[in-house]
Amino acid sequence: MLRRIRITLAALFYTGITLLLLDFTGTLHAWLGWMAKVQLLPAVLALNVAVIVLLAVLTLVFGRIYCSVICPLGVMQDLVAHLHSWHKKNRYTYSPELRWVRYPVLVLFALAVVAGIGSVVALLDPYGSYGRMVVSMVQPLYLWANNLLASVAERADSYAFYSVDVWLRSLPTLCVAAVSFAVVAVLAWRGGRTYCNTICPVGTLLGMLSRFSLMRVYFNVEKCRNCSLCSRNCKASCIDYKNHRVDHSRCVSCGNCIEKCNHGALHYGFLPGLLKKQSAEATTEQPSSRRAFLLSSTLLASGALAQSKQDAHGGLAAIEEKAIPNRLTPLTPPGSMSAQHMAHHCTACQLCVAQCPNDVLRPSANLLTFMQPTMEYERGYCRPECTRCSEVCPTGAIKPITPAEKTAVQIGHAVWVRKNCLVLTDGVACGNCFRHCPTGAIEMVPFNPNDDESPYIPAVNEAACIGCGACEHLCPARPFPAIYVEGHEVHWRAVP
Repeated sequence: MLRRIRITLAALFYTGITLLLLDFTGTLHAWLGWMAKVQLLPAVLALNVAVIVLLAVLTLVFGRIYCSVICPLGVMQDLVAHLHSWHKKNRYTYSPELRWVRYPVLVLFALAVVAGIGSVVALLDPYGSYGRMVVSMVQPLYLWANNLLASVAERADSYAFYSVDVWLRSLPTLCVAAVSFAVVAVLAWRGGRTYCNTICPVGTLLGMLSRFSLMRVYFNVEKCRNCSLCSRNCKASCIDYKNHRVDHSRCVSCGNCIEKCNHGALHYGFLPGLLKKQSAEATTEQPSSRRAFLLSSTLLASGALAQSKQDAHGGLAAIEEKAIPNRLTPLTPPGSMSAQHMAHHCTACQLCVAQCPNDVLRPSANLLTFMQPTMEYERGYCRPECTRCSEVCPTGAIKPITPAEKTAVQIGHAVWVRKNCLVLTDGVACGNCFRHCPTGAIEMVPFNPNDDESPYIPAVNEAACIGCGACEHLCPARPFPAIYVEGHEVHWRAVP
């Protein structure tokens, strides 16, 4: 029964989070957005105390059910391991805990969270890793299937589906996602929960708490026949059947061992004599467990405290692809408040990138903010009425904002580049940037005020510009636009 309940709940969570990451319409967020917000690291970064307390209580009562039910990367490992189990039964064996790997990785992860080294956090966070795998590797296939259905529906005069662009947002991020998937899949294929119990810092952190869980898997020594079936079916490799001990810091309470035991020697529940120091396990593990509990509490607290389309080209045909200008300061989405806030809170799960309806967000190639969202305007611009990214962000890296608040936030300012402007290079009247600026921050002024025949060029009121990129996206100059947006390290209120 324990195993069936676990599989049912895990299937619901895994399917829901995967669909949330694949969705490009924004409709599923109202129903499934909470699944991203109950992931441990996003909850810590967002200072979601209720979720943090809930997950801690669940772990202290039931053990590491978070890893076997809620974490999508953990469930993915189980799926890969299950595929191998069809070919090879009873293939696992007990192995001691690799503390020399687990705890240094956890300390490195905690230091990266506190220091705001987003690239390290993104590589080690299990939810962020799974998000990148789905968005980078699976979503293109999902979108192609959607476009095929849209084509078929169009022939039947139906508008149940609509086509969307499928494009490569970031080759480095795709490569990282592919390598991460290969590493996790190979380890799961060969050893079940090896990645979860050796490298994953969230698994290590929860493992510290699960040493004190009230309900756990334990042996009835009198019934055990030392058949080793429990050890050979434990995907966490944490059951030492010879000494009748279970390493509760690695056990994910999956129930596989209980189902395989033919003698009723394994049980899940309150350990008899748990509060009495009568078992060898309690005697040998108690000092280190106390230190582990204090360390896990400290890391959680420090992590929490550290976080205080359509193209239009002015009537000119696009004869050349638009290039991305070289910005001195990258653009971060409205609601992120500052580049530092984004770096300290984002796990690079790519949920906002996948949900952006204007194709503005894509993963950063900067080393310190690697794979975190940045903004470019060659495929679209950040429409003032759109707040999708702030709605779906589970970590608080992009704070929820309203359209009215967004139109008052200045994420950057437009800069005119004289040498690229068609007014001067081709001698044609343009004014595309002036006509499409939603805040009226651009006006056309004579290039030479003393000449009545002087062509008109754009002048930018930097105080009123919000950095939406409409001017840059709609500028007909190729390959580089004649006006582009320079980002701000800290966002502030624009002056109307």
